[in-house]
Amino acid sequence: MADKLTWKDADEIAYSLIDKFPGQDPLKLSFPTLHKMVVELEDFGDDPAKSSEAILESIQMAWYEEVK
Repeated sequence: MADKLTWKDADEIAYSLIDKFPGQDPLKLSFPTLHKMVVELEDFGDDPAKSSEAILESIQMAWYEEVK
């Protein structure tokens, strides 16, 4: 299997979230909820503490751009 996803992989994380949570509106998620969803992804392997609001926003926007 390929390397695990890290916080730098916003687009790939967005695709994984779309697969796992079809129909979810990413703009209705709080950052704490989004953080929890990301760290629980099977292919995510980064340190949960290395996240930031900017990182979560970039994931949220990448997800939104794919599903809008």
